[in-house]
Amino acid sequence: MKNKIIKVIIPAFNEANSIASVINEIPDIVTEIIVVNNNSSDKTVINAKRAGATVLSEERMGYGYACLKGLKYVEDQSESPDIIVFIDGDYSDYPEELTKIVDPILNDGYDFVIGARVKRLREEGSMTPQQVFGNWLATSLMKLLFRATFTDLGPFRAIRYDKLLALQMEDKTYGWTVEMQLKALKKKLTYIEIPVRYKKRIGISKVSGTVKGSIFAGIKILGWIFKYSIK
Repeated sequence: MKNKIIKVIIPAFNEANSIASVINEIPDIVTEIIVVNNNSSDKTVINAKRAGATVLSEERMGYGYACLKGLKYVEDQSESPDIIVFIDGDYSDYPEELTKIVDPILNDGYDFVIGARVKRLREEGSMTPQQVFGNWLATSLMKLLFRATFTDLGPFRAIRYDKLLALQMEDKTYGWTVEMQLKALKKKLTYIEIPVRYKKRIGISKVSGTVKGSIFAGIKILGWIFKYSIK
C-alpha cells in the first residue's frame, strides 16, 4: 500500500456537522483527501480545511458535477494516482473501512470495488424505503439486462484511476453511480462487492430525503439503464 497513490474524492453540500469526522477517520494509506464543496451555505469549507483536506469549489449543483470537478483536479496534477475512492460527506459510511474497499484492487487484481450496504450491516433506518426499493430495482434490471452481479449502488467505492478515465464519466447529477457501474460492465472491468457497515447520516439527505430528489434520482437511474440496454 505504501507504494500506491490513493486519492479520495468527497462531494459535499452543507455537511459542516459531519465532514471533519469523515476526513479524520480516513486511514493514513490515503495520499490526499479532496473535498468538493458543492455550493454549501454552511461551514463545510472551513471544517474540511481544518481537518486537513484539499478543498475545491463547484457551484453547479449536482453530485456528478462535484465528482467531475475532483477528477479534473486530479487529472491536472503531475503525478497520477493508482486508485480513486469516492465516499459521501454525510458520515453514513465508516471511513475506516476504506482499507477493505481498496484491498481487492491492491491484492487481488480487481479494477472496481463497490461497498455494498447489506441489510445485516445496516443500522435500522439508515436507508429509506425508496432507497432500498430503488437499489433493488436498478440492480435487478442490471442483472436481467447485462448479467451483472451488483446488489447495490453504494457511493463508497474504489476504482483504478486508469480504468476510471477510460469510462469517460459524464453524468452531472443523480446518475453518477449507476453510470459508473454500467460503463464498468460495458468495458468489462473486473469488479466485486465488499459488504460494509452503514449508519444513519448526519443531517437530511439531499436526494432520498426529499420527494423531488427521490423522483429525479429514480428517473435518472432508470434512464441510464435503459439507455445502455438498447445499445
